Amino acid sequence: MIPAQFDYVEATSVADAIRLLAEHGDEAKLLAGGHSLIPLMKLRLVTPATLIDVTHIKELSYIKEDGNNIVIGALTRHRDVEQSELVKKHLPLVAHVAGEVGDPQVRNRGTIGGSLVHGDPAADLPAAALATGATMVIAGQNGERRIAAQDFFVDFLETAVQPGEILIAIEFPKHTNAGWAYEKFVRRAMDYAIVGVALQLGTKPGVALVNMSNKPHLAESASQAIAKGAAIGDVLAVINDNTNPPEDLNATVEYRQHLARVLTQRAFATASK
Repeated sequence: MIPAQFDYVEATSVADAIRLLAEHGDEAKLLAGGHSLIPLMKLRLVTPATLIDVTHIKELSYIKEDGNNIVIGALTRHRDVEQSELVKKHLPLVAHVAGEVGDPQVRNRGTIGGSLVHGDPAADLPAAALATGATMVIAGQNGERRIAAQDFFVDFLETAVQPGEILIAIEFPKHTNAGWAYEKFVRRAMDYAIVGVALQLGTKPGVALVNMSNKPHLAESASQAIAKGAAIGDVLAVINDNTNPPEDLNATVEYRQHLARVLTQRAFATASK
């Protein structure tokens, strides 16, 4: 449980972080909250030669209103997202899901950008980003680029952030006064969800599933059915389309598919109140 030897440098700005990434190459990793990276390093599943600490880049920790969007800096703590009155008003799903991450220690240290870049299909926040139609803002030596959440998650623990790049912000379209729900099934408090469902209603509805594929999963067929005003039975009939749920000690594939239907039905009952 001891990481391999590594060098440590501290970035002072986004530009400095990009410079350090270019300098240290593919063997470097960015360190934010550390709740995803450090455990992997302790198990020696990843062995970066250099850690670039971006924790103190204050320009990446904020929540602001920008027209029809709420923009959250990548280094904003889960607790700050959970407690933000702006997020509660316009993105209550995101505020609630931020409060579901880990335990108080994790929420006070972990960052929204770190959770999204980690790309864990069993994590909470990627599903909220997918359901709400978020856009990721990525910076690199060639400037900034924006990519939709549904294209951001590429594979297991792999995202569209390329070597030399850093996620700097997440743009969420407002979902003011729209129905929403988040349902997840866990064995014990603070465990990763065996299955979870994030549901956002409104003008552009979306439903995303937790731990139902090799990457965070937008249930596109179900989302389109909701947008067309389909009955709940029709939504449930397609909720498992294109999923690839894992089979492990916690659940079989069939059980996870059953949970996805049950939790989606519960989410609709909650969101429609």
